[in-house]
Amino acid sequence: MAKTVIIEEPGGPDAYKIVDREVGAPGPGEIRIRHHACGLNFIDVYQRTGLYPLQFPHAMGMEGAGVVEAVGEGVTHLKVGDRAAYASAPPGAYCEARVMKAAQVCPLPDAISFEEGAAMMLKGMTVVYLFHRTTPLAKGDTVLFHAAAGGVGLIACQWAKSMGIRLIGTAGSPEKCQLALDHGADACINYRDADWVAQVRDLTGGKGVDVVMDAVGKDTFEGSLDCLRPLGMMISFGNASGPVPPFNLATLGAKGSLKITRPTLFTHIAEHDTCQAMARQLFDKVASGEVKITIEQRYPLADVAEAHRALEGRKTTGQTVLIP
Repeated sequence: MAKTVIIEEPGGPDAYKIVDREVGAPGPGEIRIRHHACGLNFIDVYQRTGLYPLQFPHAMGMEGAGVVEAVGEGVTHLKVGDRAAYASAPPGAYCEARVMKAAQVCPLPDAISFEEGAAMMLKGMTVVYLFHRTTPLAKGDTVLFHAAAGGVGLIACQWAKSMGIRLIGTAGSPEKCQLALDHGADACINYRDADWVAQVRDLTGGKGVDVVMDAVGKDTFEGSLDCLRPLGMMISFGNASGPVPPFNLATLGAKGSLKITRPTLFTHIAEHDTCQAMARQLFDKVASGEVKITIEQRYPLADVAEAHRALEGRKTTGQTVLIP
């Protein structure tokens, strides 16, 4: 049996329930993993509220790290006793232990702690696809990154610095702006009390940025388009403020033949080999010291509702983990 966080219908943080579930043995292509830490992500909020529909009741959580307890037939990249970490669908990571498909579970190097592994897989591999798989980026390019002091943002700030990419961040307070600067952002704008579009234009000499990376969604979408140079790329990869409303596609032409994409991590990691390669790229960055995983908040698994209130209230910085 394993304590597992579930929801029975969409709702607020109080919708979470903790139940005892039988774990069982892994079938072909599966493993059983016992978690040492579980990651907290905004996609968990989207699923809990029903923005990303699930069939209820459903276990929750997309990211975890722990030790492999059992291996099903056909699994060759993991064995019993291995340290492992993952970001993977379907949800079910908020638990003490689970059986799950093995393809997206990755061997975790000894140099990386379980907490770091649980905190970085979804966010870190998101940064991998943003900087290496979505649009060509090279030294000297300029990126606008919203929510630069969040979990993905602090990794992105360091990643950009390691590549020689100029990253202009936005954040919601002077303290959060300073945190982004401390992690490698070239500049950071407090979008709560500033005309951030004008400031981005000033910082780029009126030219605009090459790429916008925006997980905020509704509140920043229009302004983000106005920050792009002609032929620039808008990467909308989240909805923290709500989904982007419908817009006229001709707007992209009028604003300079802009490009736009709405990627998801789970498309990028759907193939086993690609997922493992992206994880190794992330592990190498962390092991080299170029990217440090900053865990600012830790909650017992039983306090998952409190953790979600902090996340939605913009009270968190860096990464947050749940401890079973």
